[in-house]
Amino acid sequence: MRWLKFKASGKTSWGIVEGDQVIAVDDDPLSDWQRTARTHPLSQVKIELPLVPRTFYCVGLNYLKHLKEAADKRGEIPAVPDRPEIGYRAQNALIAHDEDVVIPSFATEKIHYEGELVVVIGKKVEHLTEQTAMDCVFGYTIGNDVSERSWQKADRGLWRSKNADTFKPMGPWIETEADLEKMETVVRVNGKETNRFHTNDMIFGVVPFLVELTKYFTLWPGDVIWMGTDGASPDIKHGDVVEIDITGIGTLRNRFVREGQ
Repeated sequence: MRWLKFKASGKTSWGIVEGDQVIAVDDDPLSDWQRTARTHPLSQVKIELPLVPRTFYCVGLNYLKHLKEAADKRGEIPAVPDRPEIGYRAQNALIAHDEDVVIPSFATEKIHYEGELVVVIGKKVEHLTEQTAMDCVFGYTIGNDVSERSWQKADRGLWRSKNADTFKPMGPWIETEADLEKMETVVRVNGKETNRFHTNDMIFGVVPFLVELTKYFTLWPGDVIWMGTDGASPDIKHGDVVEIDITGIGTLRNRFVREGQ
């Protein structure tokens, strides 16, 4: 099932995408929802953020190629992690499909994207095991982890390089039936392919992260986990449009604009 949060006729609702139509529902997919008779053409609704997470988790350096490229830039031998490690991002950075990523006027030219699989949690859980971990996954969406790399080098906490306003596009919807084993991530800039990789070729997959996280934290409905990326990004310029496609989910598209231009 494909769950969409959308605005039509001035009202924001949840809906189910079926073909080129959106069927509005009462309540939300993590509650006792009910299908209504209200329908809208998908092309005529404003797609909103699929959700605003209670906690916004993220995974870094979770693909070997990305890990090696990062180490090469530092002139180091890549150190493959021996256990899953997690970080956080800020809710203020989230924007929806087709909304603009705004590059601050004082940022450098080192603005990069990262196409990521996003895991959406569907119920409250703790102390998961390998056997029970996937029971809490409601579905998947797509994230674009935007970074200002010069700030990333300068700041220990990544507070502005990763979390500036609009630096975390997410969407366009939540897909509950996608197959991890069949997923491929394809990234295009202005229609030209710049990156392609098997989405599930992670150093640590979804299950190990869920098990590790819930040793320490309770996961809640609506929490999200961004699972990292492979490969490298070109420097993104004013006016560039980045599209991230993941098999079985869809395409997240956002334009990059520099403030003041």
